[in-house]
Amino acid sequence: MPRAPIEPPFSARFRRFSDFDLVPDLGAQIGSVTWFRGLATCLGLCAVTLLLAPGFETPIYGTVPAPLTGAERDASRAQAIKPLALGATTGRRMAATSLVAPLADTPERPILNLDAKLASGDALLGTLQRSGVGKTDASAVSALVTRAVALGEIQPGTMLDLTLGRRTDKAQPRPLEKLAFRARFDLKLEVARSGGGLALKQVPIAIDNTPLRIQGAIGSSLYRSARAAGAPAKAVEAYIRALASRVPVARLGSDCKFDIIVKQARAATGEVQLGNLMYAGVNGCTSKVQLLPWDQNGKTSWFDGAGRGNATGAMAMPANGRFSSGFGMRRHPILGFTRMHKGVDIAAPWGSPVFAASDGVVQFAGRSSGYGNFIKLSHGGPYGTGYGHLSRILVRSGQHVRRGQQIGAVGNTGLSTGPHLHYELYKNGAAVNPRSVSFTSTQQLTGNDLGAFKAKLGTLLRVPVGHGAVKDAD
Repeated sequence: MPRAPIEPPFSARFRRFSDFDLVPDLGAQIGSVTWFRGLATCLGLCAVTLLLAPGFETPIYGTVPAPLTGAERDASRAQAIKPLALGATTGRRMAATSLVAPLADTPERPILNLDAKLASGDALLGTLQRSGVGKTDASAVSALVTRAVALGEIQPGTMLDLTLGRRTDKAQPRPLEKLAFRARFDLKLEVARSGGGLALKQVPIAIDNTPLRIQGAIGSSLYRSARAAGAPAKAVEAYIRALASRVPVARLGSDCKFDIIVKQARAATGEVQLGNLMYAGVNGCTSKVQLLPWDQNGKTSWFDGAGRGNATGAMAMPANGRFSSGFGMRRHPILGFTRMHKGVDIAAPWGSPVFAASDGVVQFAGRSSGYGNFIKLSHGGPYGTGYGHLSRILVRSGQHVRRGQQIGAVGNTGLSTGPHLHYELYKNGAAVNPRSVSFTSTQQLTGNDLGAFKAKLGTLLRVPVGHGAVKDAD
């Protein structure tokens, strides 16, 4: 039968103290015997501490080392670790010995590399002198640069890369050893000292003049969409102005796509310059537009794909024909006496369309004595127009008409000797000379100009989106 293990006498003696807590938690079992025992222990420890204290009136004296001065302070400071702003270093610096000789003069750097910015090309001479170049060298550089490029053509803000050499006397300016800067987008100039003098070297920079084509959906805002696609701000503004001369920009739907081509110059060194707008187009919807700037008689205008320019003038021509009789006193061809002719006659074939000269409202449409079939329009403000001798009337009183809308047809009704349009212009109710207000005219390219225009348009339309692949497009 197995026997229970015999417990060591020492363990049996202290077994009863295994659960004894010498320092009980005064936050638990408040009011119990264990709690009061812990409180008594805490008070006893505090009393013993107070009995062992020397007293509040008796201070404890200590020693403070005297501040370091002289060489000891310098040695301590050199070996201390402190902020660099206080001049701290690591390691000990040794004092100078008899082998150290004082310098009679501060030595200079043999070469100085400087950068300077030009306020303008004409300020080249002054900028060089302010950078430390002597007047003789600065004048020689200015003369050399002028032979290669006009100083006024150098862009403001151009950076100059200067190298100044050693001088023999501090009272004299340093000699110019080298100067380099970008004189033009396609030209870099370098001036270097050679054989005691300065020599100029021209470094041409290869330029790729292929245009940049940008397309995208118009969306809710044409301007923001074009800018987000990468078109420069000035090109977008010019694009919107060109479109506004042909279509109401606000009416272009969000499904329409803008088509913008701008001049672009890419340098072999990586720089890119964007230039003027070369093409303005809209496609992908009913409002299709193709506009191209074209120089004619020294003036640049926008022409559409058919070679038609912008319409100019205050009022549209009411009929396609020639002026056969002017405004003023004349002998009436039928009545036989002289009287005031209140308008102009435009000779045109019978039945030719008659157009509204401007937006307005029909005040009268019907038969009117010697005028025959007659239409009178009010254009708002002081102006109104009249159309006589018509063979047909296509509008009615009170109807709103648009500029260029057909309102009738040329005829020979009333007191007329042949088919023509009698056209009158009223200002504040009184008849005035219709030719005192310029008629709308539209430029039309013809012959060789039209052929060259369409060839350039076709070249631009072959440019891929995102970059240009045609060298002669500008």
